Amino acid sequence: MFLLQFSLNFFLFLLSILGIVSNRQSILLTLVCIELMLLSINLNFVIMSVYLDDMYGQLFSIFILTIAASESAIGLAIIILYYRLRGNISLAQQPVLKD
Repeated sequence: MFLLQFSLNFFLFLLSILGIVSNRQSILLTLVCIELMLLSINLNFVIMSVYLDDMYGQLFSIFILTIAASESAIGLAIIILYYRLRGNISLAQQPVLKD
């Protein structure tokens, strides 16, 4: 059972890395992939904590969730400001440099 859960977490982690690498169009999908990566790491910490009968994994998981929540709030605020300035949030947009 432990190996199945660990392999599922590893698959979610690889899926999030694949999403970050392959997605070059949308900033929102990139943020979602980063959150999926953090959540798969958290789930791995919790499973190892239960398996080893130790509370440190659950404590680290709470810290990572706190950091992930603040990171997503700051990221969404930056996206909203970028949308107000540019009118879209596409990553494929050409950089605007004035001479």
